[in-house]
Amino acid sequence: MTWLWLMIAAYLLGSIPTAVWVSKTFFGIDIREHGSKNMGASNTFRVLGTGWGIFVLLVDMGKAAAAVQLARWIDASVWLGSETMFWQLLLGLLAVVGHLFPVFAGFRGGKGVASLFGVVIAIQPWTALISVGAFILVVVLTKYISLGSLTAVCVFAGSVLFAIKEENIYFKWFAILSAVLVFVLHLPNIKRLLKGTENKLIFRKRKKQD
Repeated sequence: MTWLWLMIAAYLLGSIPTAVWVSKTFFGIDIREHGSKNMGASNTFRVLGTGWGIFVLLVDMGKAAAAVQLARWIDASVWLGSETMFWQLLLGLLAVVGHLFPVFAGFRGGKGVASLFGVVIAIQPWTALISVGAFILVVVLTKYISLGSLTAVCVFAGSVLFAIKEENIYFKWFAILSAVLVFVLHLPNIKRLLKGTENKLIFRKRKKQD
């Protein structure tokens, strides 16, 4: 039953509500009550400032990447135990689910973009870096984090399906699922982008609460 405990551990890793704990500990607020009312890195940039935004981004990516590493303890005798990629992706996705519905924060989580790319970094770092590069370029040029996220996941899926000619079927389906998930979760942002009412990112610092 080791596999079950590893799945639970992956979900719990993803459930770490980095932005919520930071906002409550250092600023005396719940970040989910401010800005876009989301506990992801993008809202952290807006509400708490650039420094804390980067911190939350790195931790949210790191917790998913750590979940992927749990696959090394999967015994080959379990279902698809010899399919390492399958278990890496499954445990990584459970971390993303944890971020979306964190048990440590009343199941009110973020949109999972950073966590998704944490999974990719742990498995295919070069593909992830290309996608992150696309994200940074779009955000710098447009100041829209949501547009950067949508662009990054499109670049990721396109790279996996067409550019690098990935042979692992599990990773191909992961790329498709990631793109669909990100677009579904960003539907409100897409509507605001089309209307021209989406909030732009403003790089700034926020003082800690005395």
